Amino acid sequence: MQSEKSSHITTGLLLAAAGSIAFSGKAIIVKLAYRHGVDAVTLLMYRMLFALPLFLLMAWWAGRGKASLTKADWLGIVGLGFSGYYLASFLDFWGLQYVSASLERLILYINPTLVLVLGALLYGRKISRRQALGMAVSYAGVLLVFGHEASLDGQNAVLGAVLVLASAVSYALYLSYSGQLVQRLGSLRLAGWATSVACVLCIAQFALLRPVAAAQVAEPVLWLSLLNATACTAVPVVLVMMAIERIGAGLTAQTGMIGPMSTLTMGVFILGEPFNVWIVGGTVLVLSGVFWVTRSPKV
Repeated sequence: MQSEKSSHITTGLLLAAAGSIAFSGKAIIVKLAYRHGVDAVTLLMYRMLFALPLFLLMAWWAGRGKASLTKADWLGIVGLGFSGYYLASFLDFWGLQYVSASLERLILYINPTLVLVLGALLYGRKISRRQALGMAVSYAGVLLVFGHEASLDGQNAVLGAVLVLASAVSYALYLSYSGQLVQRLGSLRLAGWATSVACVLCIAQFALLRPVAAAQVAEPVLWLSLLNATACTAVPVVLVMMAIERIGAGLTAQTGMIGPMSTLTMGVFILGEPFNVWIVGGTVLVLSGVFWVTRSPKV
């Protein structure tokens, strides 16, 4: 019995780690695609075009045998899909044109602290001293890496960091407002429909802002977008949900701390990004701060 329980936990940890690493690969793939001269609007369109059938399938699968969606449900799904997946994805892809994959991942990883701040602003929830200290440590880590990149790239680094931070805030808004809808629909069903809405919005954005000829991109961009849509978008969602079922949301989130380290490693070996004391120090601070924020207080 004990051996079976241990195996269950081990499987959950492996699923959580695999999901986190797969999510982290998104930034690497986007940076590789930018080397072929594609812009953020076109690249995001292809990612979402390839991902749309997968998310529709996910939404259908999660909704089998359950009550039909109401008008209020659909309004909530559209709003959350716009904020949590369309706007957050677009700002993130845009920001990656100007900053390294490592800095992008560190900024996005402070998301739990942004949720705390929004909770305080929107619902009056108190932030404990422990949480405030963790937030300060995390932000210090981001500022350390950002300061180093800004000294090298100047205005481009500032613009990129602001865009990625705006992406993180947009996704934090999604998390802050999704609570009741998650309870009604379930996380997998909500994610499936909300991301499907975002896919349609990204495709429509391309149709409105770019000529048809802009869809003609280098063949590697298509393959990279397909890889992004599957291995770094749809598959990680399923892996993380399976991990949560086995080990719970808290331990899954803690295991997800492998994400920034995997992005850093892939950035160095695949993209040739620098590996220096600034990035290592910033990563350690961000991970330490987020761990402190998300760790359950002792009772």
